[in-house]
Amino acid sequence: MKKLTIAIIAIAFAFSAFSPVAGAEEKSVQLTENARSAILIERDTGQVLYEKNGHEKLPPASMTKIMTMLLIMEAIDKGELTWDEKIRTSEYAASMGGSQIFLEPGEEMTTDEMLRGIAIASGNDASVAMAERIAGSEAAFVDRMNAKTKDLGLENTLFQNPTGLPAKDHYSTANDMAVMAKELLKYEGITKYTGQYEDYLRQDSEKKFWLVNTNKLVRFYPGVDGVKTGFTQEAKYCLTATAKKDNMRVIAVVFGAPTPKDRNAQITNMLDFAFSQYKTHPMYERNVTVGRVEISKGSEKEVDAVTSEPISVLTKKGENTDDVEKEITVDENVKAPVKKGDKVGKIVLKKGGKVLSESDLVAAKDSNEASWWQLFKRSMGHFSKLG
Repeated sequence: MKKLTIAIIAIAFAFSAFSPVAGAEEKSVQLTENARSAILIERDTGQVLYEKNGHEKLPPASMTKIMTMLLIMEAIDKGELTWDEKIRTSEYAASMGGSQIFLEPGEEMTTDEMLRGIAIASGNDASVAMAERIAGSEAAFVDRMNAKTKDLGLENTLFQNPTGLPAKDHYSTANDMAVMAKELLKYEGITKYTGQYEDYLRQDSEKKFWLVNTNKLVRFYPGVDGVKTGFTQEAKYCLTATAKKDNMRVIAVVFGAPTPKDRNAQITNMLDFAFSQYKTHPMYERNVTVGRVEISKGSEKEVDAVTSEPISVLTKKGENTDDVEKEITVDENVKAPVKKGDKVGKIVLKKGGKVLSESDLVAAKDSNEASWWQLFKRSMGHFSKLG
């Protein structure tokens, strides 16, 4: 598809001495001695700050639910699901073992309640109930999970269920989990769930149920507000964590720690390292309009091209940005129908010809196929202008 470059604009911060961090993860520091694999990235840029066996395929346990939550948030964002919709629990969903919120067959909870059960208490039953609502069956939802990994360019992840319960050929990597968490955190509302330490379900009933977050760092490390723990005998203790301090959000992942104490200590080491060594310079928030896209034969002739995620530049502490350029490109010859969230271009940040950050631009709203009457009126308007 042809592209149209709108502009390349120098962004003057009146700073100097910028050194790009991309691809410069630390090799000398040892932050995760008691972990099978680990990775530390900055959320907005995705730049790797530290890595240990980051591409080793391992069982992710309940960190699998990061993808489950991502598909829930996408469905809400697209209007396919609402927060107050009541989700009915099937007999199959209610039969899930492991971590659960003890849903009964036929019991209904809202999307909001189900997500609290997943994000805080790691409910396997709630995860399957939501999977069945979104895709029609658990198997169909798993197909969507694996399709999403391909969309994200992840080649070392394969899911067999939405829960993380042990299954053959169910695996991921520290790198892939970090990328999934990065995508999930585009939806700012998710941390209202993943960052909550305790809550209650069925509060006005005799079956009041206390939820306690399995991620204890939410309570004990300032700024931690997600994302998901995991544990099975095979996987050992795992955690994908995120924390925000000032303008900087980072994601730290640990696979295969021998104890919860080791898991939390190594995540803490990575978070401390990130916040002491690096600084984020925000450029755009999510959903900022940066261009317009023409839609051929669309009910809307044009739609806004908006940022799909927060966009920033990352530097070492004490270094700043100067003469960073932004290159905004929108697609040409886009044909209806276009759905909200469809990719319609990209935005690239560069310094001295080196790419610092690259992110998709997406459609701000739908543009369905125009009716014959709309097309007729447009053609008549065109001929009148010629006259």
